[in-house]
Amino acid sequence: MVQDLSFRRRFLLLGMVGAAALALAGCNEQTTKGHVFDEELVAKIKPGMDGQAVLQTIGTPSTVSTVGNQTWYYISQDTVQTLKFMKPSVTNQRVLAIQFTKNLKVESVNNYGMQDGKVFDFTTRETPTGGAELSVLKQLMRATGQGLP
Repeated sequence: MVQDLSFRRRFLLLGMVGAAALALAGCNEQTTKGHVFDEELVAKIKPGMDGQAVLQTIGTPSTVSTVGNQTWYYISQDTVQTLKFMKPSVTNQRVLAIQFTKNLKVESVNNYGMQDGKVFDFTTRETPTGGAELSVLKQLMRATGQGLP
């Protein structure tokens, strides 16, 4: 009788563990945070387009630049969370940067994404940097104190 009771407890415990494992395995939750892109609408944004037309086409930007030229950023991030108690992992990031002229006309549309954890421009494959760009010669001259400001 005692062995029979111990067998039942083990069987019940094993069944509960199995049910919990099945419940947790089905928690693969995918979410998109930020701007949801419609590729057809994004393709309509062309240089020379008015800022008001951009707002009507793809909506309000996620953020706007405060330094330099006027740039609107539309930001999106896709994540997946395999189990509720685990931290979500980022599967995709995207930034659409629309640069405007002083007259609020589209100057350029740049599409950035995630590659090796870095934001890059899909078109030029270069990460934009701030400040003046110096040639190697100018950098060497400046380092030796012989030259160019």
